[in-house]
Amino acid sequence: MLFAGTGAVVGCRAADVDGVTPVPQLLAFLPWLLVPTGAGLLLTLLARWWAGAVWGVALLGLLAWFTEPYGKESEPSGPPVAELRVLTSNVEFGRGTGALIDAVRREKPDLLFVQECEYACDAALRRELGAGYPHRAAVEGGGSEGSVILSRFPLTPTPGVPGTMGMPGAVADVRGHAVRLQLAHPMPPLPDQVGLWRAELGRLRDAAGEDDGTPTVLAGDFNASQDHAVFRRILDTGLYDAARLAGAARTATWPARTAPAFGVQIDHVLVSEEFAARRARFLDLADTDHRALVVDLTLHAGG
Repeated sequence: MLFAGTGAVVGCRAADVDGVTPVPQLLAFLPWLLVPTGAGLLLTLLARWWAGAVWGVALLGLLAWFTEPYGKESEPSGPPVAELRVLTSNVEFGRGTGALIDAVRREKPDLLFVQECEYACDAALRRELGAGYPHRAAVEGGGSEGSVILSRFPLTPTPGVPGTMGMPGAVADVRGHAVRLQLAHPMPPLPDQVGLWRAELGRLRDAAGEDDGTPTVLAGDFNASQDHAVFRRILDTGLYDAARLAGAARTATWPARTAPAFGVQIDHVLVSEEFAARRARFLDLADTDHRALVVDLTLHAGG
């Protein structure tokens, strides 16, 4: 039974599909399936079930293979032209707004991506951070629907990506260099909403694939990990996970209560090939179920 359940999930991963409930939910925790698989292998050895032992070893090998970070790494070849710090945070229906404001004052990011920033959160960010971050692009909404991008750099808002929850976009003028910004917050893969989750991540993939040569930062709560095929399709457009570039692949961001010991990385900062990532840090903020992610980026001229 252990091998059958794990095998179904690993099979979908190998086939590069997300399947149907409960596979998408279990795929998020793919590395943790090493535990039941290892237990099953031990039982087969104790029972001297050699065919089962071979099955278990094969599953362990596949799990170890797929635990490796997905995609290639790259270093930009052009000269550096700007340094910038990016912070993304899901404040859980606005509850973590106060802790986020404190973190922003401490970390001093240049760009701030905030998800689940409802009306009170939006007002607090305007009041407390407006002087330091005069430029913004937002989708206002209650509950989990509101999202905002705050910037020290001038912004030109773009249409963003349509979704159940707000996903605003903008183009930033970073010291004379245009940088395309897009906030990500698709629906989570709830059992009855896997199709919607897949569709909204597909829209983010389409937006990421609209390459006009402008350096790009796509950041937020993706409700997906590298073990989800729909997220890998976003990376396949040519973006790189900044946390991985900075040596922090698979560091858990959710659920905050058990991270980093147990959890999954679903909050990401994805960047195009013009960026190098020097450091990634994960912040524990009060009153939210997500850890915030801070990355230090260097923008290079050319590819």
